[in-house]
Parts: sequence; C-alpha cells; structure tokens
Amino acid sequence: MRIVVCIKQVPATTDVSIDPETKRLIREGIEIMMNPFDTYALEEALLLKERYGGEVIALSMGPKKAEKTLREAIACGADRGVLLNDKLLAGSDTFATSYALAMAVKKIGNVDLVICGKQAIDGDTAQVGPGIAAHLGWPQVTYVSRVVDSSESFLVLERMYEDGYGVCSVKLPAVITVLKDINSPRVPTLRGRLLSRKVDVPIWDASFIKADLGKVGLDGSPTRVVKTRNPDARSKETVVLRGDPERVAMEFIRIVGQRGLF
Repeated sequence: MRIVVCIKQVPATTDVSIDPETKRLIREGIEIMMNPFDTYALEEALLLKERYGGEVIALSMGPKKAEKTLREAIACGADRGVLLNDKLLAGSDTFATSYALAMAVKKIGNVDLVICGKQAIDGDTAQVGPGIAAHLGWPQVTYVSRVVDSSESFLVLERMYEDGYGVCSVKLPAVITVLKDINSPRVPTLRGRLLSRKVDVPIWDASFIKADLGKVGLDGSPTRVVKTRNPDARSKETVVLRGDPERVAMEFIRIVGQRGLF
C-alpha cells in the first residue's frame, strides 16, 4: 500500500502578524512545527504500513524551511518526503493548494490512499483534504475517528457527524481526513532522527508536477481576503451563583440571554 500523508508547517507561536497588503500570515522569521492534526494522519499511515507493508510518503507545500517538518516525519517512520516549493505557488488559497498537492500525488503515482489531518491550526478551514479528493476525482471520508476494518482495496471507517458517529466503507484509492481521537502519535527515535538527516528530500516545482499555472498561486486562488481584524477581547467578569438549584438555573439563563450568548 502506498500512502501519501499531507503535512503542513504551521507557526509554533501565536505571536504572528498579518501582511496588510496580502492579508495573509507573515511566516518569515518565525519558528515552525508540524501541524498537530497531521501527526495523527502520519501515525495512522504508519500503522497501516505496519499491517500491510508498502510505503509512506510525506508531502508538503511551502518554503524551503518546511524540509525540517518533512524530516521530522521521516524520523517518525515515513519512508521519504517530497516538498513542493516554487514562487509560482506562493499565496495559494485552499483551492490552489489542494490542486497543487493533487498534482503532486499524481506525479508520485500508484498512490492507494491520501491521509490528511482534519484541518490546520493556522487556517482552520478543513478544506484541503476534501479539495485534494475533488481534484483527483477520488472518494473521500472526513472526520475519521477509527479504522474499523481495512484491506489493500478498501477501508471501513468510523467517522464523526454533527449528532454522533457512523460507519462507512470506502474503496481505494481514496482520501481521508482524521481526528486526533484516532490514535496516539509516536515520537521520533534517535535512530530515526539520525536517518532523517541522510535522506534526500527532493524539491518539486510547478512545472515538474505539470500544474496549470492558472490554478495556483494568488492568480489561481478564488478566495479574496478583504479585511482582517483582531477578535474582540473576551470579558473577564466572573459571576458566582449560589442558592436553590432551580433559581440558580433561571438566573444563569437570564444572564446568558442578556449577554446574547444564545
């Protein structure tokens, strides 16, 4: 089974700024880390590899320093990593990003499964995984909480809905996005870290994956951020309610309604 895990590098701090012109995060000069949700995607890929054999490939799109994140994935057990890096890809929104990643999956070839974390902590859109599936024309299952059964040709998955959980089956090749409840990610071993330093991480550009330049970068991104602002400060006022439970409940409802919280 050949599995591609999509990994994003995200700021390792909440102290980030917004570019006033592009309305995007300024990532230069800040420390990065692997998107926490992607660590669960990586672990699930490694578990499937241990069961069926095959190959786990970590795929990321970003600046050259994102190579560090890919080497972290290799240190955990991924067989290799691929970095998409090209000025023409800069400024891609979720549509353009998922298109570029899908083209990279096609370039890798013979991929049975693409696994993504449910979302990235810097954007919180949860759109890239489904976007990859749409561009590939593959079936998708999102918010996966457990692999119930699996083979080299299908997966039976438990997934989260708004009102509970359900079980579904999907034929491979497919794209899935996973929740943090699905497993407990392993940590890199010393041997893995030493090995990751020796592995070559190829850098692919837009021409190498044969991307349509009209579908990548700022020009290929239909999303337009018109305005950004800091969220309103939360009230730090604390109200302690004491007394008869029924009266406390009624007072709680009154206060919450007064503040427009429901």
